[in-house]
Amino acid sequence: MFKLLNDIRIIDLTTIVLGPYATQLLADFGAEVVKIEPEDGDIFRAVRPGRTNDVGAGFMNFNRNKRSVVLDLKSQSGQSALRELIKDADVLVHNMRVISAERLGIGFKTVQKMNPKLVYCYSPGFGGRGPDKDAPAYDDVIQARSGLAALNADISGAPRFVPTIACDKIVGLHLALAIQAGLIQKEKKGEGVCIEVPMLETMTSFILSEHLAGYSFIPEEGEVGYTRLTSDNRRPYETRDGYLAILPYSTKHWVRLFEITNNVEWQTAEKVTDPVLRSQHIDELYEKLAALAKTKSTAEWRRLLSDADIPHAEITGIQDLLVDEHLAASGMFNVYDDELLGRIREIRSPFEVNSQLDFEVAANRPAPGLGEGNSDFFD
Repeated sequence: MFKLLNDIRIIDLTTIVLGPYATQLLADFGAEVVKIEPEDGDIFRAVRPGRTNDVGAGFMNFNRNKRSVVLDLKSQSGQSALRELIKDADVLVHNMRVISAERLGIGFKTVQKMNPKLVYCYSPGFGGRGPDKDAPAYDDVIQARSGLAALNADISGAPRFVPTIACDKIVGLHLALAIQAGLIQKEKKGEGVCIEVPMLETMTSFILSEHLAGYSFIPEEGEVGYTRLTSDNRRPYETRDGYLAILPYSTKHWVRLFEITNNVEWQTAEKVTDPVLRSQHIDELYEKLAALAKTKSTAEWRRLLSDADIPHAEITGIQDLLVDEHLAASGMFNVYDDELLGRIREIRSPFEVNSQLDFEVAANRPAPGLGEGNSDFFD
């Protein structure tokens, strides 16, 4: 665990993945994250596999370095206990709808009276200015609503969900950034702040940054969609004996590609050497690349592409990551013994601070058992 955010206390009322991912990032940097849970716990605790009923693998990988406090926020005693925690906190974060937060007595105006310097961040499904502000949302809902499932359509055109909790984690990154911005405001001006990080609006910004394309202009200069990404010929390319990701991106890359494959006519063509023309002809270039890929084995391609310094990668399965030579050298997986969970494999924080990894600075704490932090805060 790093120590950059030591002495920052975060009251974490988030559940499942979006909020817990954001607060784990901050906990990894040393923030004290107090995870408030109902008596039956965060529902993500139940996701299997797991070695105990209250700490499954998914929960374990989104909630390290936190303390769990069980409070019944629908009771007077639970509300009173939460108010005491808020008084000394730097941040309160939740991913409820505004109406739900207000019903529990933790709307911004109410909480601000308890602690005027509090950084208050929340991440509902939909922003408070639109008609869907009170609608429920989870990752799949936002993948569908944001255009992500349509972008990921299969060859028949049927929309597909991306097989990772993409929206929760992307919005979670934005939420962590918003919290840090709020903490800077608090430090510089001594004032609290309320920051909304809605899922749909965040994912719309994330996706349309490149895909707004021709509709960035009025009148329009073409269609929506970044053509390099939507090309049917952009894919892992089939080689003589497998598949390989090959990405010539700059003019130098493309020229070298056609040089090492003895395609002199393509090597000097304007649609290759001129970046604007190349962008307009990218589907044609990818089609040519797909045809070339089939002429050599994966090993032959890797040697040629490495010598030419053209970006490429073999296709790696999820399980292959556990034995990846580069990741092993970077200490990506930390194995240790826990009293409750036994021997576990931890995905370390991806950051490095002053040439040290998180667990080299201080040992990470595994995800907490339900309510194990209550005695630390209450008699």
